[in-house]
Amino acid sequence: MSHTMELADLGGLLRQVAAQDRHAFKSLYSATSAKLFGIILRILKDRDLASDALQETYIKVWQNAGTYDAGQSRPVTWLVAVARNTAIDALRRRAPSRLVVEDEDALEQIADPLVSRLDPADRQTLRGCLKELDDVQRRCVILAYCDGYSRAELGQATGRPEATVKTWLRRGLQRLKACMERGL
Repeated sequence: MSHTMELADLGGLLRQVAAQDRHAFKSLYSATSAKLFGIILRILKDRDLASDALQETYIKVWQNAGTYDAGQSRPVTWLVAVARNTAIDALRRRAPSRLVVEDEDALEQIADPLVSRLDPADRQTLRGCLKELDDVQRRCVILAYCDGYSRAELGQATGRPEATVKTWLRRGLQRLKACMERGL
């Protein structure tokens, strides 16, 4: 999507979609669906779930285009917010066990972003330390530090206030650090 398309046309397309213009909706979809799918896929990490969430996103866009306020945000920013919120809602609906990330790269990112690779013994220690955290705390730590979720996004995903998520993250990292220092 070109910058010119975004500024010149997306706002106008959203206004037309708000008036239930199906042609404008098709044009808006063509111009933005690849970008929104990429964002949703990054959050959900599952193509089928991401496809469903993309469809749900555009249903919301169709139903809520009239709420877009050009004075508040750029059109693409509004669309991305709808897509992210839809993906986070889908993430929250998923079974808790499917939210846990167990790949080695994610574990290394949590351990120390300055170290490019963890020693296999440290990786095993980190796995054990992560298991010591309760499920919600572990998911929040992994999603925050591996996938870049903000505290606000984690709050939405867990249905908890942002302050609670902040506390979970702080305590979770303290517990991980203490566990790693004692070598499990």
